[in-house]
Amino acid sequence: MQGVLTGFAVIAVVIGVGYLLGRGGHLGEHGREVLTKLAFHVASPALLFTTLARADLSVIFSSRLLVTALSTAAAAGVFIAVGVVRGWGVGRTTIGALCSSYVNSGNLGIPIAVYVLGDASLVAPVLLFQLLVLTPVALTILDWSGRDEKGPLWHRLLTPLRNPIAVGSLAGVAVSALGLRVPSAVMDPVTLIGNMSVPAVLLAFGISLCGSAMPGRGPDRQLVLLSVALKAVGQPLVAWGLAAGVFGLHGAPLLDVVVTSALPAAQNLFTYASSYGVGERLARDSILVSTVLAVPVLVVVAALLG
Repeated sequence: MQGVLTGFAVIAVVIGVGYLLGRGGHLGEHGREVLTKLAFHVASPALLFTTLARADLSVIFSSRLLVTALSTAAAAGVFIAVGVVRGWGVGRTTIGALCSSYVNSGNLGIPIAVYVLGDASLVAPVLLFQLLVLTPVALTILDWSGRDEKGPLWHRLLTPLRNPIAVGSLAGVAVSALGLRVPSAVMDPVTLIGNMSVPAVLLAFGISLCGSAMPGRGPDRQLVLLSVALKAVGQPLVAWGLAAGVFGLHGAPLLDVVVTSALPAAQNLFTYASSYGVGERLARDSILVSTVLAVPVLVVVAALLG
């Protein structure tokens, strides 16, 4: 219980500061845009590099990761199927699929893992899966869908290598896989820059709430409701069914995978939506509502399986 409340309280305070900055106009007319670009092009790639460069890549080979991957695919797949049938477009469907399945494993998942699960490393499989697989695939789709001129095939296949988020992730994986030791003269400033990522994302998210209508209204209402239902209820239920019924997990391992699957949509999805100029309101509303709903959901999960 304490871990759930602590993690959400930290996020709420920083978002609240962003909201006040936006209301007061202290960062100017383009404050949110500058913070978003800072996070996407500089701070987030640096954070992903330092995180993955120090990660133990062996954690990706586990039944817990398989449960995570399958539950993520199930939630995203349902949204994609509905989006195709309803004709929501590639960009909005991609953002909605991410909001339905991409969990906040970093700034919220880590404190909850510490206080609820007792081990911060338990979010590592989710974090690595999202950084190494989900993010590059989704951003490549957004890159392709946003271009009028597709260009030659080889040029399109190199799209991930031109994306700063993907480059930072792949560079970190390379360092970890090769067992390299980055000199502190290089790692320290990169770490310092990466530390700006989470605050910048949360502040930009808070600024975006200024003058906004209540969540779940407007043209994206159906998309928001579907993504929130899949994220808050569908994904943790699928994770529980797979972990207990298919992989035979019980006790602490079962609690681990269900808790991580029940985490709300990550704030950096709003950064992605803003950077590509698609589904911004969808991302903002889905993140906000799923974050609010995650509190009772995580409390119930901890009570039933803890």
